[in-house]
Amino acid sequence: MTVANATTENTVLREIARQDRNRRAIRIWLGFVLVALFCLVLVGGATRLTNSGLSITEWKPIHGVIPPLNAAEWEEEFLLYQRIPEYQQLNKDMTVDEFKQIFWWEWAHRLIARGIGVIFALPLLFFWLTGRIERRLRLPLVGILALGGFQGFVGWWMVSSGLAVRTDVSQYRLATHLVIACLIFAACMWIMRGLTPHSNDPAPTAGSRTMAATIAVLALFQIYLGALVAGLDAGFSYNTWPLMDGAVVPSGLFVQQPFWINLFENPKTVQFVHRLGAYVLLAVVLINMVISLRAAPRTTHARRSILLALLVLVQAGLGITTLVLQVPLDWALLHQAGALVVFGFAMANWRAFHGEYAHETALDVRD
Repeated sequence: MTVANATTENTVLREIARQDRNRRAIRIWLGFVLVALFCLVLVGGATRLTNSGLSITEWKPIHGVIPPLNAAEWEEEFLLYQRIPEYQQLNKDMTVDEFKQIFWWEWAHRLIARGIGVIFALPLLFFWLTGRIERRLRLPLVGILALGGFQGFVGWWMVSSGLAVRTDVSQYRLATHLVIACLIFAACMWIMRGLTPHSNDPAPTAGSRTMAATIAVLALFQIYLGALVAGLDAGFSYNTWPLMDGAVVPSGLFVQQPFWINLFENPKTVQFVHRLGAYVLLAVVLINMVISLRAAPRTTHARRSILLALLVLVQAGLGITTLVLQVPLDWALLHQAGALVVFGFAMANWRAFHGEYAHETALDVRD
């Protein structure tokens, strides 16, 4: 080996070591973002379950960080709430102290959302300016930041649907808001998983990647259906399992016209479809586990398939318990947390079939 070749090799090795350090820092950062997003979704779920989402009737991205600080400010905030249909039709007997209880849930939800914007944007700027972000990751990370900003607008668009005519928010907008939050969560998980060292185990079968993608999509679809259930309060209507309204397939699923509107606006139909979605997801992950164990039982892919199946089984149990107990807050939040855990793990599992990001050469990574 010539001196020039040895020098080049040492330079590349130093560059790879530097990239490994940078990747570790970015993984830790994205891990914090994922935890914050997880908390945000749970507080958002509690906000919905406690009917607190319409307690703040104005969108003040900057000034709204400061809550009411004295009795006069609380009265002013309460007067704004008294103007909307939810108060006039449902909560006319509410006191200021009772209003504070719902106010704090919505305020906390908005505060966490603002905080996530800060803990994402500032480290991103730092990592970018100090050259710690690989070129191929810059656009995706900026895209996540932009999607987060758009999500703030969608959140207000959702709230505004319940301020004039309705006594609650639109289930369509609620589902859109939750799905976008999950997409942000998924994108962070995808990038973080790609920066994590992978095993060299081959995929158990040729269709393993497709199966992993299918499971992730089904998990996200279940979350969407769950948002429709929450938006329609459908979980409070039929609280038996495995039968629903006394039957395996209940009557009255398509009483509204046109028939397809039942899939979005008929509480019975929405809950029934959500149940079917759970059965389909469970069946797919169990089939995936059996195929993986038969094809390559000692690989990390097979072990992940077992864990994924266990997570879905636990999530199904949480869903059934939440339903039978008539949606108590603690069980409902556990069910929502389980949904995000299943979806996050499904995304990480899907990403694992693509392998980790290859190291860029010393010449490639420098501007």
